[in-house]
Amino acid sequence: MTKQWFVLHTLTGQEQKVKRSIEARVRIEEMGEFIGEVMIPTEKVSEVKNGVKTTVTRKFFPGYVLINLALYDGERNMLEPTWRFLKETPGVIGFIGGERPMPLPADEVDAIINQTVDTDKEKAKPKVQFEPGDAVKIIDGPFMSFSGTVDEVDPDRGKLKVSVAIFGRSAPVELEYWQIERVVNENT
Repeated sequence: MTKQWFVLHTLTGQEQKVKRSIEARVRIEEMGEFIGEVMIPTEKVSEVKNGVKTTVTRKFFPGYVLINLALYDGERNMLEPTWRFLKETPGVIGFIGGERPMPLPADEVDAIINQTVDTDKEKAKPKVQFEPGDAVKIIDGPFMSFSGTVDEVDPDRGKLKVSVAIFGRSAPVELEYWQIERVVNENT
């Protein structure tokens, strides 16, 4: 039987529970012939709270789980054991696509898997994204308490250049994302 990737809709916050339940039941009920890998695409994100830098794992698609399974036979008839197995899994709402879901295109699955693999290898992405021209305040390092404007953003290195007024002149300073915070304009 040919396995294809589908998207399961789950109760939000129960993605891990659904994944563990499916994996355990596949072993117990010997459904390995029908059910393959279960995946929750995630990325690592860094953020600073109260001056402490933390790294958290964030789901790409909260409330959804990717699953590789044999849902149809050769004539596009739904395989009853697979359908029943998933419908009986606690926390599963159903498939994206309703009663006759379509499998995800292979290139889309590859892109999701590659994005997940890349974030496992790389440093955590910053939670807050900055753009050139953003007004910021430096919250860590030798220029702490200075304000400035973002000139350049280098997401690959996780750094940015900020123009800071020092002794009445503008000077470029290279900082990491977590060393600054966006200045909120209270007049808007």
